[in-house]
Amino acid sequence: MERSRRRRLPAEERRRQIVDGAVAFFAEVGIEGNTRDLAKRLGITQPLLFNYFATKDELVEAVYETVYLDRLSPDWPRRLTDRSVPLRARLLAFYNEYSQLIFQHEWMRIFMFSGLAGAELNRRYLRHLGEVILRPLLAEIAHEARGDTAPSMEDLWNLHGGIVYIGIRQHIYRMPCPADPAHAITRAIDRFLLGFGIEAASP
Repeated sequence: MERSRRRRLPAEERRRQIVDGAVAFFAEVGIEGNTRDLAKRLGITQPLLFNYFATKDELVEAVYETVYLDRLSPDWPRRLTDRSVPLRARLLAFYNEYSQLIFQHEWMRIFMFSGLAGAELNRRYLRHLGEVILRPLLAEIAHEARGDTAPSMEDLWNLHGGIVYIGIRQHIYRMPCPADPAHAITRAIDRFLLGFGIEAASP
């Protein structure tokens, strides 16, 4: 009876179950984990899995959308370029929200595993992040920068990478991390802005 109920799950519910299981599976064993072992872990047959995802690449694409694209809020580009709000406040709001979404076991481990495997997933995500979030943000920083040195994309990637590294230390290296990531993020942003002559006034 129980097996029958599992087989009769609505298609969308079954698909979501497979994707959620694949997220946990790839976070544990790496993006190169095979679908046979995944199906066994989910308690389904491999042919049933392939009824929902014709290839492993198609399943990885669904994992990519779930873990990465679905966590990028569609209103971030608008909020980051809203000059009615102080630049520092915009940066703090974005990075505090973003860090809460990515400082998670599955996000960090799948990202690192796929990078080591040379998967396109990482490159696509970083290109998307660069174009949708960082490049517009660079224009906002350049607009307020003072002094002889103009901010570059490399500068912004350095800030971004430093903040993401807090999560890497926690979930990849298992090293001590700030008890309050928001405090470390604030300090990093203030140092960054000051480097371009932007005073860290209260938000």
